[in-house]
Amino acid sequence: MESRAVALLFCLLCVSLLRAAHATTFGTSDGTERWGYVQVRPKAHLFWWYYKSPHRVSTPTKPWPTVLWLQGGPGASGVGLGNFLEVGPLDGNLKPRNSTWLQKADLIFVDNPVGVGYSYVEEDGLLVTTDLQAAADMTTLLKALVHQEMPTLQSSPLFLVGESYGGKYAATLGVSVVRAVKAGELRLTLGGVALGDSWISPEDFAASYGSLLLDVSRLDSNGAEHANKEAQVVRQQVAAGQFRPAQSTLNRMLNWIVVNSGHVDVYNFLLDAGMDPVADDPSSALEYSRYLAESKLSVGDSIQGAMNGAIKQKLKIIPKDVVWKAQSYTVYYALINDFMKPRIQEVDELLSYGVNVTVYNGQLDVICSAVGAEAWVQKLKWDGLNNFLSLPRRPLYCDSAQTTKGFVKSYKNLHFYWILGAGHFVPVDQPCVALDMIGNITESPAIYRP
Repeated sequence: MESRAVALLFCLLCVSLLRAAHATTFGTSDGTERWGYVQVRPKAHLFWWYYKSPHRVSTPTKPWPTVLWLQGGPGASGVGLGNFLEVGPLDGNLKPRNSTWLQKADLIFVDNPVGVGYSYVEEDGLLVTTDLQAAADMTTLLKALVHQEMPTLQSSPLFLVGESYGGKYAATLGVSVVRAVKAGELRLTLGGVALGDSWISPEDFAASYGSLLLDVSRLDSNGAEHANKEAQVVRQQVAAGQFRPAQSTLNRMLNWIVVNSGHVDVYNFLLDAGMDPVADDPSSALEYSRYLAESKLSVGDSIQGAMNGAIKQKLKIIPKDVVWKAQSYTVYYALINDFMKPRIQEVDELLSYGVNVTVYNGQLDVICSAVGAEAWVQKLKWDGLNNFLSLPRRPLYCDSAQTTKGFVKSYKNLHFYWILGAGHFVPVDQPCVALDMIGNITESPAIYRP
C-alpha cells in the first residue's frame, strides 16, 4: 500500500499536458488523476483536482457517480483539507485512507472561490464578494470540465457536497447548475446536493447555542439567557438586512460563549478549545481551517509543507508565487457582507426542481448544530415538508454489533442524517457511517430531469 501511495504522490514523470481555451490541464498517464486551472474570468483562476475511483463500475442503467467537494470557511482549501484531512485517497500523513469516498464515487476537489489554496487572482479586486458570484465562477468551471476537459461528466451524475460554509456554496451552485442545464448551457446530470453541518441559516444556528450548551452543561441558565439575548439581536439584524452588523454580533456572542463555557470547542461540545484561535479573535469563529490545522487532526507542519513542497512539485502547474494556505483571510473578509445571509430559499428551489437534497449533521457540533439545522428545515416552503416531518427516523448501523451510529429520515427528495458521536467534521469523527451515507446518497436515483 505504501508503494502505491508513493507512486500516487510522486509520479512526476507520468504527466501529460493538455491545453484548451482558458484552461490548462495535467494528469497521470493512467488517467486516475487530473488537475488543472480554469480561468473563470480574466485574471481569475480556479484550481481543481480529479480522482478516478479504482472501484468504478458503470452500467447503462447505473452510471458511476462523481462527488464534487466544497470546503467552507469561507476561504478554506478543499484541495488541501477536504482532500487530505477528510475524504480523499491519502490522509494528512500522505498514507492511504481506508475510508476514502473513492470507494463510492469519483472525486473532484476545488479550491473555491478564487483566492483560496492554489486558486488565485492576479488582482485582489477580482475576489468574489457574494455567494452568487462564487456560484457563477464554479458554473463556468463546470462548463469547462464537462465540455472540454472531462466529457465523461456528461454521463456521470454529479453530486455537490458542501461542508460548513461550503453548504452555502453547494446550495447556490446547485441552483446555478440547474438553471444552466435548463438553458442548454451545461450538459450534465445533477444527482443531488448534500449539505454537511452547513451554514444555511445563521440566525437559526445562533438561536440554538444557548439552550444546546445549557443542556450539555457547558453554560448555566444565566449564560444561556445571555446567549439567547444576543441571538435575538442577530435575528433582528438579519430580518432588517443588516448582515454585516449581524456578523459582528455573532462574533461577540461566540467569543463570550467560549470564554464563559470553559473554552468549549465550538466544533465539538465534548472538547475544550484550548489554544483555538476563537478564544483570542472572535472574528475567526468560523474559520475552521485553523481548527483542522491545530487540533487533534493536525499533522504538525506536514500538510502545509507538503502542499507547498512535494504536492506542489507533483502538480507542476502551480505558479511559483502562489503559496498554499489552509485558510485565506482575504477571501473570508471579501465575503463578509454575505456571511450572515441565509440560503433556505435556494434549498427550496432545489427541492422544487426535484433535486435530491441531503442534510447531514454531527450530534456534537455547536457552530452548525443539528438543532439549528432542524429549525431551518422547518422553514422550507416545499410541499412535501409536512409529510417529511411526520415520518419516524430510521437508525443507522456500521458494524456487526449493530451499534446505533445515527438516524436518517427521508421523504421523496429530502433526506436528513443525524450522525451520533460526530462534531463538525463528520467524515473525520465517524468515517464508517459517513462512507455508508455517501454511498446511499450517490446510489439514489436522480429525480431531477431538465
